[in-house]
Amino acid sequence: MRVLAVNSGSSSLKHLLAEGKVEAGSGRHPVQDLMADLRQRGLLDGLEAVGHRVVHGGDRFVDPVAVDERVLADLDALSELAPLHNPPAVAGIREALAALPGEPEVAVFDTAFHARMPPTGALYAVPRDWGVRRYGFHGLAHRWLAERYAELSGRPLAELRLITLQLGSGCSAAAIAGGHSIDTSMGLTPTEGLVMSTRSGDVDPTLVQFLSGSADMRQLLRATGAQAREAIEVFTYRARKYVGAYMAALGGLDAVVFGGGVGEAAPDIRRRILDGMEWLGIELDAARNQARTSGEGVISAAGSAVAVHVIPDDEQALICRDTAALVRKR
Repeated sequence: MRVLAVNSGSSSLKHLLAEGKVEAGSGRHPVQDLMADLRQRGLLDGLEAVGHRVVHGGDRFVDPVAVDERVLADLDALSELAPLHNPPAVAGIREALAALPGEPEVAVFDTAFHARMPPTGALYAVPRDWGVRRYGFHGLAHRWLAERYAELSGRPLAELRLITLQLGSGCSAAAIAGGHSIDTSMGLTPTEGLVMSTRSGDVDPTLVQFLSGSADMRQLLRATGAQAREAIEVFTYRARKYVGAYMAALGGLDAVVFGGGVGEAAPDIRRRILDGMEWLGIELDAARNQARTSGEGVISAAGSAVAVHVIPDDEQALICRDTAALVRKR
């Protein structure tokens, strides 16, 4: 089946059909420019469906869904939960519907992978009538890392206990048992959890919000000042705490999987996160780790009881798979 995957961000989109990324700036939604470009190149010929990544599905959308006006209205209503991400995604879906009338359009949700977390992972210790829960994000990325690791290791996903670390500008960790998310570091919003480029992660709930600016890990690794070193220490320490906590939550561990721009390209960050965990069965191969700055690969030592892999996430591939599966089912 020929499927177009559209991954709309707040200011750009990624797509899989002809690999690429389209930046905003023309005054039009990037999907308009994408469709015009693909049509001119004849790449829309024979297209059978379009799949869209939507960040927040709330409690309403826990599986991929065929898009109609009712679904779009519900997605608009969810925009208050993800104001930077859902509106561009909804606008992109509308542009695709206008450009390709009659073609099936499917929404695939980043929160869906975490939607069935047990109460221990999903609930806050606050009154139920507040109506809040931990949704979790980066679901497509964590799901890809888990499924791809199962493929690479040749082991059934249903038998695996995994910790996936999606480390980029936004960062999150997930504990995955039998292919299901049982806990994840992001919560009601993407702010909770790990230290990120523009998000502080876990803080005391009584803390007055301070403006903290942003940081690029590449710049921090090149810097020589004490503050840069301290920022890296805080970043890696927080991730290491989550790895240890999720090992306890999972009752053991088969693999740690790194994804995202930082997780894929920064050997020193991976080393710092897992440093000192040999007593838990996690042992890196220093040479393998240092040599792995792109692509898939094993970076654990031969005798490590827990495997450690680097796997670039491929959200667009999952969007295509889910879209094709739903269209075939209908």
